[in-house]
Amino acid sequence: MRITTLAGGVGGARFLRGLLHHVRRSTDLQGTRLTVIGNTGDDITLFGLRVCPDIDTLLYTLGGGVHEGQGWGRADETHEVAGELAQLGATPSWFTLGDRDFATHIYRSQLLGQGMPLSAVITLLSRRWGLDAQGVSLLPMTDTPVETHVVVADTAGGAEGGRRAIHFQEWWVRHQARLPAERFVVAGLDRATPAPGVLDAIRTADLLLLPPSNPVVSIGIILGVPGVRDAMRGTTAPVVGVSPLVAGRPVRGYADACLAAIGVESTSSGVAGLYADFLDGWLVDEADPMPSGIRGRAPQVAHRPLLMSSVDAAADIAGAAVELGVALRARDRSV
Repeated sequence: MRITTLAGGVGGARFLRGLLHHVRRSTDLQGTRLTVIGNTGDDITLFGLRVCPDIDTLLYTLGGGVHEGQGWGRADETHEVAGELAQLGATPSWFTLGDRDFATHIYRSQLLGQGMPLSAVITLLSRRWGLDAQGVSLLPMTDTPVETHVVVADTAGGAEGGRRAIHFQEWWVRHQARLPAERFVVAGLDRATPAPGVLDAIRTADLLLLPPSNPVVSIGIILGVPGVRDAMRGTTAPVVGVSPLVAGRPVRGYADACLAAIGVESTSSGVAGLYADFLDGWLVDEADPMPSGIRGRAPQVAHRPLLMSSVDAAADIAGAAVELGVALRARDRSV
């Protein structure tokens, strides 16, 4: 089976690790190839280095090197470089990179500076983390540099009615989404093109999965790359999504703040509505009500526990998503 997913950082990475675990324990899925289209909309340049937070979280998690407590960054990390940068007064001080993590950013920035496209760099990093040996292809959504900014109120000096844009990472990490976001502006997205292999991975998939990643600033940004949403609409494979909400709230992160910024209610119905032009199946946590009033075509909904408390729990969730997709595929073939 060929499975293609659109994924952000921690939630997407943990779901995909569970998916690989499910594939390994299922005799029916042996030989499955997984293509992951990763979000690069939250990329940022720090200390002169290009940092790809979601891509790196996918690499470290699927490669077995992630800091489990955080869900991002490297395990057994040290912070000698960050400490020295602080002594020098280097900024920003709100985004701390570990020493091992620095090596990834140095290597990536060196290759990008030599003219290598991001997709080729990620191929090299994927080999270092053994993703190819697991049957996984990791693709960036685009090779075009894209950065998400958040428009917030500017009350400096007591002024009222002013606006300013800050990088998404500053809003997310430094302010922890406490500054009400008025809107998101994705610089470079209008001129972006899908990275090599992205559209083919969508068009040739037997099953498309949307992990419980942020629907606005992760999956939503990927869908905003010209041509990607059209490919999702045009696929003949079933598209199954997993709600990122449990009891109407994100387990971690600030998806509810992102949804509020675009005027969407923080419910499984609200999130499903963002995908309604191509969504066929929708997994909803048992603590959430049955979705209703979803604009567009109504997906087939299944309830089950969606808390990824362990690798086995994530594998069960991924297995339920695959099972729903297989059932939808069989139904479509019988029509």
